[in-house]
Amino acid sequence: MQTSTKFLIADDHPLFRAAMSQAIHQGFDNASIIECDDIPTLEQTAKQHPDTDLILLDLHMPGAKGFSGLVLLRREFPNLPIVIVSASESIDIQQRAIDYGASGFIPKSAQLEQISTAINAVLSGEVWLPPGNNAENTHINQTERDFAARLRSLTPQQFRILMLLSKGLLNKQIADRLNISEATVRTHMTAIFKKLGVYNRTQAVIAAGYLAVEDSTAIK
Repeated sequence: MQTSTKFLIADDHPLFRAAMSQAIHQGFDNASIIECDDIPTLEQTAKQHPDTDLILLDLHMPGAKGFSGLVLLRREFPNLPIVIVSASESIDIQQRAIDYGASGFIPKSAQLEQISTAINAVLSGEVWLPPGNNAENTHINQTERDFAARLRSLTPQQFRILMLLSKGLLNKQIADRLNISEATVRTHMTAIFKKLGVYNRTQAVIAAGYLAVEDSTAIK
């Protein structure tokens, strides 16, 4: 009996989720598909389905800022392939997605055959980018690349605290939001600063700004 391949499709547009589901079913006879429309639901669903084979993640999901959703999921599920799906076709954004831990990048303009090719490549352990994406032609800031590498050392909880910090929340507000003590927040802050190579909250917030995607290219 052929084993089912389980996919999580994360996109806040029902019509696109339906289109992606159709594309997957055409390429995979025994596909099992679960849909999510925001990052908190996706995170919880992935925990409930540890047998998931692949996440297809819209770059601009409710509950995420830029690449923050990708980074959080990468910290939570280090061995689960994540493919970014976006209407943006910027080569720089595609390469940044890989630097932040994606296993592939599928433009929303991709044809069904290309979607199947991308998914099969990622499920085989490859990193997939659209044809014509040449890393040598990208202009990724080396400082951001170094930041992406440092982010990998943060625990999921530390990353959540960094994201709340970037929203301007105080230690007490962060503690209330995460249901932990202020002392625990301060301990995490010290670890975050050390891992990111910064010395205070302001520098940490500036560093977290690398996760943003410019509005001019952040197309749904």
